[in-house]
Amino acid sequence: MATGKRNRVFVWVILGLIFVGLMGFGSTGLTSRQRSIGTVGDKDISVQNYGNGLNAQLRRIQEQYGVPVSFAQAQAAGIDQIVISQLVSDRVLDNETSQLGLSVGDDIILQQLLSIQEFAGFDGNFDRENYRAALNRNDTTEETFENGLREDISRNVLTSAITSGVPTPKAYAQALAGFIGETRAISWAPLNAAALAAPIAAPDDAALLAQYESTPAAYTADETRHIRYAWLTPEMIIDEVTVDESAIRDLYQERITQYVQEERRLVERLVYPDQAAADAARADYDNGISGFADLVTARGLTLADTDMGDVSLGDLGDSGATIFAAQTGDVVGPLPSSLGPALFRVNAVLAAQETPFEEARAALRDGLAATRARRVIDDAREGMADLIAGGAGVSDLVERTAMQLGEITWSAGDAEGIAAYEAFRSAAAAAQTGEYATLNELADGGIFAIELIELVPAALIDFDIVKDQVAADWSAGETQRAVLAQAEQLAESLANSPADAAASFEAAGLVATDVPNLTRRDIITGTPESFVTSIYAMEPGAAIALAHDGGAVIVRLETINAADVDDPALAAQADMLGRQAVQGIAQDIFTAYSDDLRRNTDIRLDDAVIAAVNAQFQ
Repeated sequence: MATGKRNRVFVWVILGLIFVGLMGFGSTGLTSRQRSIGTVGDKDISVQNYGNGLNAQLRRIQEQYGVPVSFAQAQAAGIDQIVISQLVSDRVLDNETSQLGLSVGDDIILQQLLSIQEFAGFDGNFDRENYRAALNRNDTTEETFENGLREDISRNVLTSAITSGVPTPKAYAQALAGFIGETRAISWAPLNAAALAAPIAAPDDAALLAQYESTPAAYTADETRHIRYAWLTPEMIIDEVTVDESAIRDLYQERITQYVQEERRLVERLVYPDQAAADAARADYDNGISGFADLVTARGLTLADTDMGDVSLGDLGDSGATIFAAQTGDVVGPLPSSLGPALFRVNAVLAAQETPFEEARAALRDGLAATRARRVIDDAREGMADLIAGGAGVSDLVERTAMQLGEITWSAGDAEGIAAYEAFRSAAAAAQTGEYATLNELADGGIFAIELIELVPAALIDFDIVKDQVAADWSAGETQRAVLAQAEQLAESLANSPADAAASFEAAGLVATDVPNLTRRDIITGTPESFVTSIYAMEPGAAIALAHDGGAVIVRLETINAADVDDPALAAQADMLGRQAVQGIAQDIFTAYSDDLRRNTDIRLDDAVIAAVNAQFQ
């Protein structure tokens, strides 16, 4: 039953992707003979599917970075190859389903078509005319769409057959959970320069010169680049841009949900597979056996996994009234949810809020002005590029356009002013003396051009100039070595001491901190990064010294505590690890299978058609 549900969900995902994909590319503008970018076995890779894939990748990149991305930039990142590889992989499986005679019947296709809301009429039922109109708008026939749907569902059937049935490696999961659940009892103490019997003697010039010569990188000035640049950003001209009052009011209405918000709740939702499990968890909570966080851990989850964020009454369906009646900190349920019976914890009550137009106006105006300023810059870009092509330098651009002049002495790591932009830092690092200026884009829609005036190579700073720094470095290093040497002697005396930990550390003049259950994931403040890793390599009774922050820490391992096999959280973790292992094994099996199919399937790509499609995105 669980597998059936998972397959149905997968089918719905496929349906969504198919229909959304149709919205992207539409008519390709190619001739009827150029409907395929290649073949995989007996299957064509349609131009439209390639175009849809490119559109989807471009949208994903733009959403990820929050700025417009040109096709040339995306192509440089290899999105066309990513799309082609995925399409080839899918068609390899489609070709195999055909070879195996695997397909789904017309009744299944009909059921799926009747369920797609985008094809529904005003009454909510499937509307044949809406269906035809949607496909016509996207230059797709019913036969093409339904064949694609049939192939996608058949491919899912094949994929499920390959990946299902992998047994859970219980021994592996339990061993791994036991490894993770094992803890250490330790005692540790810090040691610093105050513990030294005498301060470090002042160094003579010979010692300082040796320090200087043995670590030249510490006293080498970075390469610097004196750069003259011209730049123009939306921020520079935002006050000069005219924005219609009506446009501001229209934008306010478009974003009305941001400014007029109904009462909401911050809610966590812990879903259970069935009502019995949810009721048992509620009983444990009511009886004080488990807190909400304990119940989350027992499910192999984290609180972040249960966080629903801020939700409205309508977002919670039939359970909304009960949840909204609860107070901050209350746990309610089990109540029905879209994923099954669940417990809900209310973390905050957010009152209804309304921001009137007058208060929002300034921010809305700035947003519109920034957008229009970017358009102004974009419109001016071609003229600026023409000036550069005609031999104009940075100073000429400033004189003949709205660009502003600037100079900077830049070195790697500088990120102030214009150097806060990654594009500028990349251009500055690559600039060569005597090169013509080139026009480059900034992430906020601005543009810039640079000229390298002077390159000052990295060079060792004169000893006399950095002598004080050398002396400080020498003293710090010698102090660190002296403290660590003393700590190692103390650790040797503490190892396998017959006295209890507190007494033995106290006898050595140290104030120890006891940690009875140190896990592999713990971070102990005041210790080096290697602290926990080093402890887990030790045997009981051993003591070691580790350098840290100009001093050292001494740690002794008291006992190794085996994992508690009866701990529900550990059992839940073992279950989670087992599921992850099954998923990993299933994915490895599928990858090996599909790779073998790919090696043994005739794949032919038409570079000319691919280039023609790419050209439409330029």
